[in-house]
Amino acid sequence: MAKTKKNEIHPTAVISPDAEISNDVGIGPYSVISGEVRIGEGTTVGPHTTIEGPTVIGRNNCITGQSAIGTDPQDLKYRGEKSSLYIGDDNIIREYVTVNRGTKGGGSKTSILDGNLLMTGVHIAHDCSVGNGIILANSATLAGHVEVADFSIVGAFCGVHQFCRVGNYAFVGGYSVLTRDALPFIKTVGQRNKSRLYGINSLGLRRKGFTNSRINILKKAYRWFFNRGLTLRDAIVKIRKSGLDSEDVELLIRFIETAERGFVREIGGRDLENEKTRSNRR
Repeated sequence: MAKTKKNEIHPTAVISPDAEISNDVGIGPYSVISGEVRIGEGTTVGPHTTIEGPTVIGRNNCITGQSAIGTDPQDLKYRGEKSSLYIGDDNIIREYVTVNRGTKGGGSKTSILDGNLLMTGVHIAHDCSVGNGIILANSATLAGHVEVADFSIVGAFCGVHQFCRVGNYAFVGGYSVLTRDALPFIKTVGQRNKSRLYGINSLGLRRKGFTNSRINILKKAYRWFFNRGLTLRDAIVKIRKSGLDSEDVELLIRFIETAERGFVREIGGRDLENEKTRSNRR
């Protein structure tokens, strides 16, 4: 019969009788686990951490400490109705991170999936949806109802307005303030309504295993959208007639077509023709 690993729970930790703690979980000094909280196998909770329920935390997460997870939403419309937080597996949550549960107006659930890095001071507000493999750098802040798609990066001290979306593989530069959606695969940098596009996130995509061919197709689609003076509808027609309707380009098109708050579309300072020349040399 296999041995069951023993939980390492510091004697100063306070744990509600309603909490379910799996095998091989570590909980550090002065942490408080209250309400309906489930913590999966192999997860560690650092010192002085507060976790409130209903919250589900999966396997092999590392919560460094001094964080507040699953706390009430910071929304004046919240009246104590039951809402929840879901955190998946293999996430790293560093110091002073705050994550709120959902509200009735947003489906009553905040969710963070697998393999994410939340750096020091990150705040994720009520009803946010954070996907897989995402990096939220120091003090990045998501207002309520924000969606952050897989493998994107939100830089340090960024603020994302409620109901905005950050697309797959997007890169949002540090200190940016987003009041509109950040497009997939593209670098977006700037302050509030002055945010600008700075081309395809080529370096980030290569690090994720994208081939040069796959990146170049995205670059060509980007030029049709933002460097030819076309309407979005005409650009989509041109892209499809040019044979550029790859799976990545279709994702970009769907994102644009479903943008309820609009999206950042002004071009920044980078010379796209020079980018084209450099791309052809590779």
